[in-house]
Amino acid sequence: MASLFALATRTAARLPTPLATAQRALATAATANARGLKPSRVELANGVALDGFAFGADRPVSGEIVFSTGLVGYPESMSDPSYRGQILVFTQPLIGNYGVPPATKDKFGLPSFFESDRIQASGIIVADLALQYSHWNAVESLSSWCERHGVPGVTGIDTRALTKILRQKGSALGRIRPAGAAETPFENPNARNLVAEVSTKTVQEINPAGKFTIAVIDCGAKANILRCLAERDARILLLPWNHDLSTVEYDGLLVSNGPGDPMTCLETVKQLADVAFHRPQPVFGICMGNLLMGLAAGAQSYKLQFGNRGHNQPALFHDTGKAVITSQNHGYAIDLKTLPSTWRPWFTNLNDGSNEGLAHKTMPYTSVQFHPEYRGGPEDTSFLFDRFMHSVARVKARTSVHAGADVPAARPSPVPPEQEAVLAVA
Repeated sequence: MASLFALATRTAARLPTPLATAQRALATAATANARGLKPSRVELANGVALDGFAFGADRPVSGEIVFSTGLVGYPESMSDPSYRGQILVFTQPLIGNYGVPPATKDKFGLPSFFESDRIQASGIIVADLALQYSHWNAVESLSSWCERHGVPGVTGIDTRALTKILRQKGSALGRIRPAGAAETPFENPNARNLVAEVSTKTVQEINPAGKFTIAVIDCGAKANILRCLAERDARILLLPWNHDLSTVEYDGLLVSNGPGDPMTCLETVKQLADVAFHRPQPVFGICMGNLLMGLAAGAQSYKLQFGNRGHNQPALFHDTGKAVITSQNHGYAIDLKTLPSTWRPWFTNLNDGSNEGLAHKTMPYTSVQFHPEYRGGPEDTSFLFDRFMHSVARVKARTSVHAGADVPAARPSPVPPEQEAVLAVA
């Protein structure tokens, strides 16, 4: 399988760091020139510039440069609406080796292998682009997929050095600038209402035969969140981010993940505070949903220095005292010092101590900052969907005018895997 660094990686393992870096650069340049890849540059607003080679769409782009530590799952990550407006750096060196799967739909009409119907990231930065791919389910290369969706990429970048800059100085505004392209201004995507850009514009129904009606506030919902609900017998009403909840009858409410600054979604916050939090039906928030529920409860949010993005983030589950490994993608968190006394922390990040979930002390309102739907990533917390749906069934049975409302069929016990709490070194 050909890749830009295949020769350099074997050589670098036997060489001192400065010489290894030079060897990698030489090998990359030679291979890129042979393959016809034109030069490109990654430029940060703080003046840092890194030279590499272009692939995908041949156009400049600007955005917030962030990094993800996930080892696999680049098709899922790149199609995740939470990455809207961001230039994604993969710390895993080799990217593209298993190609890109087909855009098929599952039985619920949801994308089978992606989290939305397009690439959501503004651009991608990798160390080593695989020029050939091999996988039974692949239909095209990463570069071809990016080109079709108008997304530029850069390979040949020392992503280790770039990640260290982002960790030390924080996520930064930046741009991808292929050779010969006009200079574009640095744009802060968080100043826009990114949720409004990715949210559905009309109410959609998914799995209409489902037993329990779950309204989903679409702040940029990943396909697998909707799938996890539909597989648990939910009839899903997918609502625009600012939909009037007082006009919707539901058995449960889910507030989805989404991109950007939660303070741009104050209309959603108002709907939660004025409507959802005055109803007995369970509410469950994921990622952006955790932030919006925290704001609706009366807490404040803040921007993390470089965010938590990857598939290996440990979180402490306060209900059991055990650790779970989670998939994450967020740049903001709830400030627990501002959380009202009627709420409590539900999960805590074991790397940086930031909040990873909230729970109301008396009402069935819970939320998590991570992604229990796991694509890609570990399935440690998928039990939270079972827990939510069982809560929906119990409340419906109590409030329904029809006695004996059905409870979902038994699934594996909604208890996280027996894992000792771990202290992960950031």
